[in-house]
Amino acid sequence: MKTKVWRVDPNIPDPRLLAEAAQAILEGKLVAFPTETVYGLGANALDRQAVQRVFVAKGRPAQDPLIVHLASAELLSQVARDIPPLAERLVKQFWPGPLTLVLWKQPHVLDEITAGLPTVAVRVPAHPVALGLLQVSGVPIVAPSANRFGHVSPTTAQHVLEDLEGLIEGILDAGPTPVGVESTVLDVTGSPPQVLRPGGISLEALQSLIGPVVYSARFAEAGDQLAPQRSPGLLAKHYAPRAELWLFLGGKEQALGKMRETAERLSSTGRRLGLLVSEEDRGLFSDLPLVVYSLGSERQLDKVAQRLYAGLRSLDRRGVELIFAREMATEGLGWAICDRLRRAASRVVE
Repeated sequence: MKTKVWRVDPNIPDPRLLAEAAQAILEGKLVAFPTETVYGLGANALDRQAVQRVFVAKGRPAQDPLIVHLASAELLSQVARDIPPLAERLVKQFWPGPLTLVLWKQPHVLDEITAGLPTVAVRVPAHPVALGLLQVSGVPIVAPSANRFGHVSPTTAQHVLEDLEGLIEGILDAGPTPVGVESTVLDVTGSPPQVLRPGGISLEALQSLIGPVVYSARFAEAGDQLAPQRSPGLLAKHYAPRAELWLFLGGKEQALGKMRETAERLSSTGRRLGLLVSEEDRGLFSDLPLVVYSLGSERQLDKVAQRLYAGLRSLDRRGVELIFAREMATEGLGWAICDRLRRAASRVVE
């Protein structure tokens, strides 16, 4: 299969190209497209065979549910029922945008989408290309990250091709995605609401609107890996590069000291080491033979998030065996960055 690439303006996509991609969706084909978070692998949410093809193309386990994307908040009742007033407040404030709500599903929503659970994850994306595709196709679209399951999520069309070329029919290429990490997933079926996955909407922003929300890092235990998950992104191993990622925890000075000591020791053995660091930390390793990717200033977490997945993929392409990184701030987008690094890590060093 030849994967077609439609190159579109990210702000004013060509209606003819959107129509061609939408027609492919309606024919049961798989089309990757940019959202404001990452590139999603789109399929008609009303087409069982198309949804099943998403799992095959990605190598995704059936117990990991999909997010349904809608063209507008007015369509929410088509896929969800018993929508609480709190959800309506969230929708009004954050949609279109990187917030996914877990709600009770309508009976017709396919079990393949929800891992057989009675809830469905839904959002309205903010990217003009994603919204255009949804509007022209006229159907809800499931769109997990457009990569092989467990691998680093794609933030460019080239990343999609690296994982899925020949496995999907097309890609709408609109350049890099602006947020760079996935949406926040908030379960509003209970009280208080529970953040299942931190992402593009911060915990602080949610709390300022609706009051207390519950969040603790959720990592499915080995025995729970085969159980249906309430949200994407809960499995312990996820977002991982091909190289081993070692994540250093603790205070900044302590973590950097351990990173420096470990890098000195292992670089002397001839191993090819990569470093995923903030611009502030970069100079501490300048005398060592390391392959370095700068995430930018840790004072600009939006830029760090935007560069995170591209950095992991870049270091993989440059042939490193190990990647060293440290945990940054746990505030704002820092929650999402920490979550992704934890799940991508092969080893955590404390």
